[in-house]
Amino acid sequence: MLTYKEYRRSVTEIAMQTRDRQTQKPALSLNDAITASQNYLLSLQYPQGYWWAELESNITLTAETVLLHKIWGTDKTRPLHKVEAYLRQQQREQGGWELFYGDGGEISTSVEAYMALRLLGVPQDDPALIRAKDFILSKGGISKTRIFTKFHLALIGCYSWKGIPSIPPWIMLFPNSFPFTIYEMASWARESTVPLIIVFNDKPVFAVDPIFNLDELYAEGIENVKYELPKNNNWGDIFLGLDKVFKFAEQVDLVPFRKKGLQAAERWMLNHQQETGDWGGIMPPMVNSLLAFRVLNYDVNDPSVQRGFEAIDRFSIEENETYRVQACVSPVWDTAWCVRALTNSGLPKDHFSLVKAGKWLLEKQCLEYGDWAVKNKTGKPGGWAFEFTNRFYPDIDDSAVVVMALNGIKLPDEARKQAAINRCVKWIETMQCKEGGWAAFDVDNDQAWLNEVPYGDLKAMIDPNTADVTARVVEMVGSCDLEISSKRLNKALNYLYKEQEKDGSWFGRWGVNYIYGTSGVLSALAVINPEKHQPQIEQGINWLLSCQNKDGGWGETCWSYNDSNLKGKGISTASQTAWALIGLLDAGEALNHFETDSIQRGISYLLNTQTEEGTWEESEFTGTGFPCHFYIRYHFYRHYFPLIALGRYQNLSSEFGIRNSEL
Repeated sequence: MLTYKEYRRSVTEIAMQTRDRQTQKPALSLNDAITASQNYLLSLQYPQGYWWAELESNITLTAETVLLHKIWGTDKTRPLHKVEAYLRQQQREQGGWELFYGDGGEISTSVEAYMALRLLGVPQDDPALIRAKDFILSKGGISKTRIFTKFHLALIGCYSWKGIPSIPPWIMLFPNSFPFTIYEMASWARESTVPLIIVFNDKPVFAVDPIFNLDELYAEGIENVKYELPKNNNWGDIFLGLDKVFKFAEQVDLVPFRKKGLQAAERWMLNHQQETGDWGGIMPPMVNSLLAFRVLNYDVNDPSVQRGFEAIDRFSIEENETYRVQACVSPVWDTAWCVRALTNSGLPKDHFSLVKAGKWLLEKQCLEYGDWAVKNKTGKPGGWAFEFTNRFYPDIDDSAVVVMALNGIKLPDEARKQAAINRCVKWIETMQCKEGGWAAFDVDNDQAWLNEVPYGDLKAMIDPNTADVTARVVEMVGSCDLEISSKRLNKALNYLYKEQEKDGSWFGRWGVNYIYGTSGVLSALAVINPEKHQPQIEQGINWLLSCQNKDGGWGETCWSYNDSNLKGKGISTASQTAWALIGLLDAGEALNHFETDSIQRGISYLLNTQTEEGTWEESEFTGTGFPCHFYIRYHFYRHYFPLIALGRYQNLSSEFGIRNSEL
């Protein structure tokens, strides 16, 4: 990847060209900017009442979809020829494909794009592939890619299964009372791992058309490749020895309970397929489960197979020239935030658009027991999930945001609304982790040793409590005047104190990065006895002020996950500027003291960069899937977060007199 300085140079030029176009028109007044933003957002509401925008990530999931269809022989049934145009569009000048906007190219992402183009019939001597090969070799070639990339190559004979870790089927048979079960893995890791138990046991090599190899992508030469798992040079290397034992047991057919384990994995897959055809509402388990069905010789017309492919189709976006696949879909998340943005910016609580959205959200409440109940023996279901349907995996973050959204509007059946809120809050209470915080999907999903297993080289095998999710729950409790036990609340506050960095910031697990985390915690502390947290709030404020850019905005590069010295540093973006402003405004209201100059410069940045349509442009990825490994560009982040910031500024300016007369 590029260095941070190179990234700044390459992205600044693009950003300045975009913002020059934006500032050719005079900035609207604050009132007019809010109205334009509201109208834009209202125009995008679906007739059913929800909002939903693209969730953009890197190209790997699209490449893996091509691989999946080739393996099943269903590639002619979808417009996969349009993937070639999409991949060519996404290739960068250096020859590679990026993990996130502006990184200059990443090796595993680039190898998967190269593989997909070859699967689509692009010859090795195509100029785009020549450039890609040079880039990949400069980064060390296939041998330096992640485990999942090597796994995908092994499926078509372009890498040896010798270099892929084993997953013993007998892990499916551990009772829930055992120290480790699959439920100690994060929900996303669990949903991905169970089908791979079947695939890794069989170690298939599928014949695809066209036939090719990728020998040209081995920097050391194909004859010199060492198909071995990389060492971490720490205690985790003990798993490399265990993997050799597992592989030997496979070779001599002495894997205990192999048949029962594989049968349990198949049953689990079938039981966890949603009525919408997907698994977990995310693409990796969908791809892996369909691969497992292929290994198990399911017919292509089998109902489970067909529903799985139809689910992938619903995650796909086809345009005139291109075809791409999203990692997930986010209608509940987008709808809840759109509702909050519109209410925060002054739309009447009983506006018909908000009523439609509120009714839709109520229908999406998860009222069935999911995987979370394996470790949570006392909670009753009542949360919300991220997607249209995901009955196994409601999450704390979505649930808290939905509660705040519903609390801010007025529905015809207020009693039903309040009962839904109360049920959700009770569920959230029972999901608190022993450390005092909340995780995304599970309780006490924190066995960190799992991140050291060779298969888990993305370091995302667990779902521990985090400051940003915990802050969302605390903000929900305080801003909605809800009741939870004082013991639980104090544990949560103490957890947030503990998680504050020495410089005053908080880490952001699900958004990039410290700006996201710090803003969220400030908003939480501001609504729960803020005078008790004044030192923590002031430190957070000072950190946000310290990283404001000269143009008045805020920005943070995804590389801050790799290097904490880059925290709070990056090209200004609309969403990150909004996060900083929201935190500063909420904290200022709590302490009755506003950093007026910084806030006004931030508001001016948003006003000056708003487009004629009433939204903002943002190419940067500001959402996080897995820190250091997977990032997301939520296409609505650049809209509803700035609207929240402008709305809160307008509300507070009249109350506290912080408004600049020029705005």
